[in-house]
Amino acid sequence: MIDEHATATWFSKPGDSIRAIMQRRNISAHELAQRFDDGLDAVRSLIDGSRQIDEATAATLSAILGATTKFWLKRQENFDTAVERAVVQVRESGQEDLLLSLPAPNRRASGRLTSERRAAEIRKRLVFYNVPDAESWTRRYGRLVGETDYRTSKTYASKEEATLLWLRRGELEADMIQTRPWNSGNLMDRLQEIRKLSMIRHPERFLPRLRALCSEAGVALVVVKAPEGCRASGAIRMVDPDKAMLLLSFRYKRDDQFWFTVFHEMGHLVLHKANTFVDDEALPGDVDREDEANAFAAECIIPPLRESEFERVQPKKDDIVRFSVSIGVAPGLTVGQMQHRGMLAPEKLNYLKRTWDWTQINPATV
Repeated sequence: MIDEHATATWFSKPGDSIRAIMQRRNISAHELAQRFDDGLDAVRSLIDGSRQIDEATAATLSAILGATTKFWLKRQENFDTAVERAVVQVRESGQEDLLLSLPAPNRRASGRLTSERRAAEIRKRLVFYNVPDAESWTRRYGRLVGETDYRTSKTYASKEEATLLWLRRGELEADMIQTRPWNSGNLMDRLQEIRKLSMIRHPERFLPRLRALCSEAGVALVVVKAPEGCRASGAIRMVDPDKAMLLLSFRYKRDDQFWFTVFHEMGHLVLHKANTFVDDEALPGDVDREDEANAFAAECIIPPLRESEFERVQPKKDDIVRFSVSIGVAPGLTVGQMQHRGMLAPEKLNYLKRTWDWTQINPATV
């Protein structure tokens, strides 16, 4: 029997109970989605707290997850009451303007807001970030640039607001993925199998397998298209004490960039104990960690024992394809490494790289 009083604190959404029961009963998000007309969108909104549990939803949850319909309705009622209490406390404590300045989905209307609308906007941010007040938000997100490890082009400056929204959406997606406890050794054990996935052409075929291999090592692999202004291609973050998130944006939509980003982020997970940090040359230690993650990724693509052979590969299609097949990676990855090391001009043999568009990527992101 679930103790609804123990789970009714405001910052514990009904979705937290849903996730816990799904994990305990080994029910996947896809299985739960089959019971709702709007599928995974319903599961997402229930877990992130943006969807109210009404009579029909409570009956469905009761039938699939257990507990009574009354329990689920009371869970929602307690949550709503606690959130409203938090909104009042925010406004009384003088934190209102700070909370309203935070980025949130669906930008609020411009101009002067009524008191009722301001309260609704505060509520939206508290629920979206899953924090009870401004201090809690600051502890988790306030030093985004100082705590987040996201790879981004040095040609463009990431806008912090867009990157924050991307990261938070990644966390919410990671909530729906069940994983074993995070273990770097388990991830290393699966690297060879992960490398082989680069040989598969279509994202809808390789992404589910990549996600499954990562989950076995305690990593929730998530793909979220970056919003306008966000230039990040990948990030890592501990979303729970025993669960890491590896967030990808498919920014370049090319196999050499995609797989290098995957291995780069895995390098941070393995080498840096899943700690988060800034990808910024101005901060001490960042360059060294980036270099280490880059070297890790390069070795995932070109095994060290094949390095001397790689250096003798001629910049010709047949030679590159032959070598790539022999080491078990797609030719585009070899081309990318050759271009990066100056063995091949940037404009040469790019047709060996696989490119995708979002019509191919989207079906594999859920």
